Amino acid sequence: MTEVTGYKREDLSIDQQLALRTAASRLGEQFAEIYGPETIERFLHSSYDQFATGSTVPNFLPLLAERFARQRLTALARVEGHHDDGRPVVLFLCVHNAGRSQMALGFFEHLVGDRAIGWSGGSEPGVEVNESAVASMAERGIDISTEYPKPWTDEVVRAADVVITMGCGDACPIFPGKRYEDWVLDDPAGLDVADIRPIRDEIERRVRQLLDELEVPAVSGR
Repeated sequence: MTEVTGYKREDLSIDQQLALRTAASRLGEQFAEIYGPETIERFLHSSYDQFATGSTVPNFLPLLAERFARQRLTALARVEGHHDDGRPVVLFLCVHNAGRSQMALGFFEHLVGDRAIGWSGGSEPGVEVNESAVASMAERGIDISTEYPKPWTDEVVRAADVVITMGCGDACPIFPGKRYEDWVLDDPAGLDVADIRPIRDEIERRVRQLLDELEVPAVSGR
């Protein structure tokens, strides 16, 4: 496995430190030709810190941190010109990254497969994805139960070709040269599944329209 430098943190348990070292090794193998161990660990630990305050499941934090760090490092590699496979990148943003943006990402990934890249984030990330939103997407055969609210970061926004905003207003990041769209949609927070269905269906319609505009065909049968 790729050698890591081993951040020393007094605030973590031995199990958490071990989990982060293992995560750093996996990330090190994936990004070995692009970034060194110090950069990888810096992104991993800063990603960990993003979730540490609000999470109620501390044992799950290293995995969340690894997933988020992988996304951020992938984005940074695109921004710095180290890797660009030509696939369009779409970023869905809302306030808590717990409802609208998660449903949009769910439809996007379901429809495009590996033909495009989708990310999501929030200006004030919540603790967990809206359970009613999860249930409404399950009705369409799309599982977003393993997703988690996360913040947007500069490198992620800069790597996106299209940024879709949903209710985050002035808090949403603006960078020159990006295509921005603001989707005006009701906030599903506090709503039951029946009330979320119309929001879900409108999100699907907009995602499909976006794919048509990007000339990215939906996966056959979807």
